[in-house]
Amino acid sequence: MRDTPRPQGTVGDIRPGPPQLRPGRALAHTTGASGSGSPHRSDNRSPQTPRGARPSDLIGRPGTTPPVPGRPTSFFFLFGLPVLLFALITWQVVDDGPLLRADERVSRALVHPDRFSELLADLGNIQVAVPVLAAVLAYVAWRGRHGGTDRWWLPPTAAALLMALVPALIIPLKELTARHGTSVMPPGVGYYPSGHTATAAVAYGSAALLLFPWLRTAYARRELLIACAVVNVGVGFGLVRRGYHWPLDVVASWCLCAVLLSSLWLFLGRGTPDDEPG
Repeated sequence: MRDTPRPQGTVGDIRPGPPQLRPGRALAHTTGASGSGSPHRSDNRSPQTPRGARPSDLIGRPGTTPPVPGRPTSFFFLFGLPVLLFALITWQVVDDGPLLRADERVSRALVHPDRFSELLADLGNIQVAVPVLAAVLAYVAWRGRHGGTDRWWLPPTAAALLMALVPALIIPLKELTARHGTSVMPPGVGYYPSGHTATAAVAYGSAALLLFPWLRTAYARRELLIACAVVNVGVGFGLVRRGYHWPLDVVASWCLCAVLLSSLWLFLGRGTPDDEPG
């Protein structure tokens, strides 16, 4: 009986050439044209999805997938929005704009000098806030040096320089705006922006940023940030409640310090993994 020849290309066929694809059968692991790396792609066009178009980034730069914000959005909230608010408030203060009428009404409703509000305001004194920052600077420097951290001196030095920058910014602004004080303060000018608010925000905020990498748990880091925010809100409330400052004096200082602290945060975040504490 004569053997029937088997057609080429069927399963089990043994031949020196490469196997031929069957019609309708897809290759799940072949790469596209021009080394695109994408299966079933017949040309060298870039993929249509953001994930395929650009590699993802851990800190929210363009190319990441939602819900991570992009760098333009983060930059606006860290720098653009505080600068715009500060410029608006300063313009209203210099030109005696209508925003000051609302500010004065809010102040009259909140002012009620008492011992508690004075204690809260005192947390913004240089004699209180700066020693706290100095203690944190010494602790972080000691931990970094004994832990073998590369350039251990850089974060404490940056925070100290930022603290020294506060009066260099606040004093000229006080001279420029020459805003008078509230009804419970003696006659005089130089209340805008609030120096106590700026001192507290930069001192306690810088201390929190320096301590943040040394905390091992997310709970501890969250509690540190909450404590820093509560202290600064308390200082601002105490200044307004005691009548030391108008509300906009405090808000303007917060806007200014948001830019300063964001700059410090970005600077500290430039460290490599080798710079992190072990």
